[in-house]
Amino acid sequence: MRDLRLSLAEYSVFGSILTIGAMLGAIVSGSVADRAGRRGLLEHAGGTQAMAISDVLCALGYLLIGFSQSYWWLDIGRVLIGCGIGILSYVVPVYISEITPKDLRGGFATFMICCGGSLAFVLGTFIAWRTLAIVGVVPCLVQLVGLLLIPESPRWLARFGHPGAFTGALQTLRGHGTDISEEASEIKVFTEKLQRLPKSKMLDLFQKEYIRAVIAGVGLMALQQLGGVNGVLFYASEVFVSAGFSSGNTGTVAMAVVQVPMVGLGVLLMDKAGRRPLLMISAAGTCVGCLLVGLSFLSKEQHWERDLNVLALAGLLVFIGSFSLGMGGIPWVIMSEIFPINMKGSAGSLVTLVSWLGSWIVSYAFNFLLIWSSYGTFFIFAAICGLTVVFVHRLVPETKGRTLEEIQASMNSSLTPFHKY
Repeated sequence: MRDLRLSLAEYSVFGSILTIGAMLGAIVSGSVADRAGRRGLLEHAGGTQAMAISDVLCALGYLLIGFSQSYWWLDIGRVLIGCGIGILSYVVPVYISEITPKDLRGGFATFMICCGGSLAFVLGTFIAWRTLAIVGVVPCLVQLVGLLLIPESPRWLARFGHPGAFTGALQTLRGHGTDISEEASEIKVFTEKLQRLPKSKMLDLFQKEYIRAVIAGVGLMALQQLGGVNGVLFYASEVFVSAGFSSGNTGTVAMAVVQVPMVGLGVLLMDKAGRRPLLMISAAGTCVGCLLVGLSFLSKEQHWERDLNVLALAGLLVFIGSFSLGMGGIPWVIMSEIFPINMKGSAGSLVTLVSWLGSWIVSYAFNFLLIWSSYGTFFIFAAICGLTVVFVHRLVPETKGRTLEEIQASMNSSLTPFHKY
């Protein structure tokens, strides 16, 4: 705001416009992943990779921001980054879920989703914003090179009729001395069943056999975002200053420091304790965190005798720690697990679009909500986080220790009779 003399409205647009790009990326993410593969080149067509497209978009966006001379450069850069993230946020969890053994699947996806954000927080506290944008180009280039070294998703190859490549990719992922016959047979049989179903469209998601998965996936993504996480993350420094701290840097670093071990704990527990318990504990913790921050702002506005500024720091640390434990990564894991492969393109686009729409609503409105009522804003977020606990308890399936085929068959009545989670 200071360097380019942005108004509050312009700053709010800059903060939130990334999510507009992400919605655009989300709309095409499913079809891009289906046509170009989760990772690899289009067979016999020389087309580009879904992840590579995202990396190029993000790198261009970061360069525009790093060398920006006007407000419009910033916004165009953020939109490009958003488009790349919108595709990646669907493709990466799905790719990980399709290549990882069932006992490790949840932890793999969650760890990287949350740790990247922590690293960005720490770097952003110590280096200038233009330098941070240039640094953002580095992981894009690293991933572009890394794409040359990893196999395509075996399930994608099986779906699109590459039997030799399918078994070869699976053998590479499991190790050359591993017997993959049982897993390969299960994937092949399930894929053949799916191939007999008609080609999916977005409206097909609302048929009876898919509606359970849609409610769980869309509901989790909406509640994840409407609980206020992107308001807190995008404007953490401003929240600390508003709560009475002289600088937001200490609180921001503390949030990043808390996030990493909590993500690690979530990774260790996810494939042991299960997705549902971690989600409910995580949502309850974010509810408590928001209540503490709300009380801090309320004490400041009502001029209570006791200074409760420390509650803002404690509340935000509880919020981000709890969010990192489960709500940060598990909804993306579950989204990647519950939809059958013939519906993953349409479902992925819908669920990712809902996630980024919720993110835009919160990130754009957050500054204005704080002006309206700082404590009321966090009490609203607390109520939504409390509602999330109930939603998970009633409607979200447990997917721990089950193959993708078992999960999807249990939720898809056109394949096998539905049974309780």
